[in-house]
Amino acid sequence: MRRFHLVLINMVFATAVATAQQATPLSLEACMDYAIKHNYNIKNAQIDVLIQNAQNKQTIAAAYPHINGKAELDDFLNPQQTFIDASSFPGSSAPKGTIIGFPFSIPYAGSASISASQLLFDGSVFIAVKARNTLMELSKLNGAVTEENIRYNIYKAYNSLVIAYRQYDIIKNSLVYARSLEHDLIVTQENGLAEKIDVERTSVRVNNLATDSIRIGSLLTVSEQMLKYQIGMDLNTPIILTDTALEQRKQNTLSLLSEDEHYDKVPEYNLLKTTLKLNEFNLMRYNYAALPTLNLFGAAGYNYAADKFTEIMSPSNYAFNSMIGLQLNVSIFNGLLRQNQVAETKLNIEKSKNSIEYLKQSLDFQTATSRTTLKNAVLQVQSQKRNMELANDVLDLAQRKYRAGVGSNLEVTQAQADQLGAQTNYFSALLDLINAEADLKKALGLLK
Repeated sequence: MRRFHLVLINMVFATAVATAQQATPLSLEACMDYAIKHNYNIKNAQIDVLIQNAQNKQTIAAAYPHINGKAELDDFLNPQQTFIDASSFPGSSAPKGTIIGFPFSIPYAGSASISASQLLFDGSVFIAVKARNTLMELSKLNGAVTEENIRYNIYKAYNSLVIAYRQYDIIKNSLVYARSLEHDLIVTQENGLAEKIDVERTSVRVNNLATDSIRIGSLLTVSEQMLKYQIGMDLNTPIILTDTALEQRKQNTLSLLSEDEHYDKVPEYNLLKTTLKLNEFNLMRYNYAALPTLNLFGAAGYNYAADKFTEIMSPSNYAFNSMIGLQLNVSIFNGLLRQNQVAETKLNIEKSKNSIEYLKQSLDFQTATSRTTLKNAVLQVQSQKRNMELANDVLDLAQRKYRAGVGSNLEVTQAQADQLGAQTNYFSALLDLINAEADLKKALGLLK
């Protein structure tokens, strides 16, 4: 089993080395920029802005003149007839009640016309045109919210992967040393200077480290694929992370604790404020709908009718006609539709105001909680870093005593286990720090 683990780990190491040679270097900022261009949710949000722009142009079209042309050629195969009493004609000798029919039209007719209309006043259209910039702003803010969420996920995924790689390196180094120690003990046992229990204890340690290495290696693959998924990169593309000096960002982390809170920096807050503004526009639109609408229209054309089809085809026979007019439409009663629309919109305005206040409370809570968590995480990282340094010193001392022949194998094994425990605690605290930092940045609207 030990040899199987060794072969498998060597394969993992060889794959990692081969991959690193062809890997694309990625900083945290580069990941953010890559996601802006390739993440499909962000792409759809950008398309939504273009869709809203097209919809705004459709709204403006209602305020522009509308011009239509029409040409028609009719052949009345069986024209509709008008029926009258023949006895009513002057000088008619037909008995009363003699009904005869006259065609409603002659067999052939043709016409060509052009018509135009211009909306002079419509309150609903006026408000819709006025609200188009706000609609565009809402669409962009939806995109900003989507982008912020992607940045938040990338921030955590990237830094978590950095920590995982460092843990993996430590496990590898520990495994190399444990194997060396195991080999020395086997040689010592063969010379009769070591007990079997010392060798087996070391072998158990080697097997545990090998298992942990395989497990963490698998987690690394999943974590790396998660990061690629977040930024919209092909999962088979090899990468290498460049922003690995997490401890050097301590000053930026401490300055984040003193950052002032401003709601207008948070995309969700601006999104709700814009939604409230649109609901207010809706209320104006329904109120304006009670006003009359006024349209200017006009038409001009030519028409002619004849018994023979050939006469219809002669332009000189057609007579010109034209007309202009004003149309005033007044809504008298529509089943209280508008009144209920106004009532619904007022409720939506109240709901939007409640949502804004609730978000402000949530942001206050998230900011306060994240600040406290971040402060504790900073202290934990400092404490665990000291513990890790002490554990490293203890292991170094145990190793030197063992080489000098004044220490035991058990002492070295225990010191190595304590070192791994301290390192695990340190990286766990560092991960808590990164997550708290991401949460606070999101609450403050600083994930730009």
